[in-house]
Amino acid sequence: MYKWILFPLICLFSMSLVKAQDIDLLLKGGHVIDPKNGINEVMDVAVADGKIFQVAKNIPESSARKTIDVTGLYVTPGLIDMHAHVFNGTNPMSYIADGHTSVAPDGFSFRTGVTTLVDAGSSGWRNFRDFKEQTIDRSSTRVLAFLNIVGIGMLGRFEEQDVSDMNPVMTAHMIKELFPDIIVGIKAAHYWGDYTQVERAVEAGNLAGVPVMVDFGEHQPPLSIEKLFMDILRPGDAFTHTYSYGPKNRETIVDEKGHVKPFVFEAQKRGIIFDVGHGGGAFSWRQAIPATRDGFWADVISTDLHTQSMNAAMKGLDNVMSKFLTLGMPLEQVILKTTWRPAQVISRPDLGHLSVGSEADITVLNLREGKFGFLDVRGVTLEGDKKLEAEITIRAGRVMWDLNGRAGRKWDDAMILEQ
Repeated sequence: MYKWILFPLICLFSMSLVKAQDIDLLLKGGHVIDPKNGINEVMDVAVADGKIFQVAKNIPESSARKTIDVTGLYVTPGLIDMHAHVFNGTNPMSYIADGHTSVAPDGFSFRTGVTTLVDAGSSGWRNFRDFKEQTIDRSSTRVLAFLNIVGIGMLGRFEEQDVSDMNPVMTAHMIKELFPDIIVGIKAAHYWGDYTQVERAVEAGNLAGVPVMVDFGEHQPPLSIEKLFMDILRPGDAFTHTYSYGPKNRETIVDEKGHVKPFVFEAQKRGIIFDVGHGGGAFSWRQAIPATRDGFWADVISTDLHTQSMNAAMKGLDNVMSKFLTLGMPLEQVILKTTWRPAQVISRPDLGHLSVGSEADITVLNLREGKFGFLDVRGVTLEGDKKLEAEITIRAGRVMWDLNGRAGRKWDDAMILEQ
């Protein structure tokens, strides 16, 4: 009789050991912030076969092949940078498309906690396949893209004025028929004329069923952003460089008296997405401080990563996130706007969260306390007492960045014999 009772118990115990051995990596003791799933507390995160296996309290260390102690750190979904330029190449005549101003993704993503980069219109339908072959397919970073409405992409300012190369049909075909899993939207930027470029982009967006991102500067005199928000863009379309100050070239969201223009709030309620897009020249405290004091916050925090921004005031996504902490945004909101919110904007619900079964893209952040200075693009410093720093970045279950060697084996004198 006892044999028949014990046998099923032994089988269950054996099965539990097999399942335990399936955990490849355990992040132990960290404070998990996963806005999509409503998690904001100390929990453990287990990874198996490149996927999220379990998020729970007190997962035994014995159940995992490898454990990383992340006590005192924040564990979040892999960060998504929704505005970057990574069509890196060697064309000496190019600005961004296949040029030196764009950067190689893996060199600048993981070290700032980013697992997904969205290229913001570096390529158009004419050269997207080159971008895919030489960059997207060769990167460990997940690279998605907004396709430029200009066929040749961001080759240079002169080429970006060619209305005859703004072809909604070919742009939509490239997205819908050829690369729907990689191209997530359409970009309009750097146009000197009227609203034609944006209108062509929206037409392509309607044909392909994707959002449009607009860089709406370089107009002299500036064109009305109220018309852009209320009459041309659709709910779900994005306005980038939200906190830029260049009144001779672009209308600002904050008026000269230091208050957010009322129609900006109405546009956000209407569903227009406001993207930070920090860049090398598109983030000014003169706009960001009064805007946030008035209660206006961008929907998505992004970098506009390229060579002219990464070594200047922008630096990296963790640094831009720190600026919003300094402005008074709660940490959970900062994480939301760099994970689940951009995933929603680009219609990629598979990203930006730690749900069981999802790809194990994970960022571990250290929230440092001290005295820090944060620059805007005009060389103005705002002091803060908190700064986020990427400690560990995991892409599809693999540790890709480990700032302080937390995932490594600790040194032992016996290791001399191994070398």
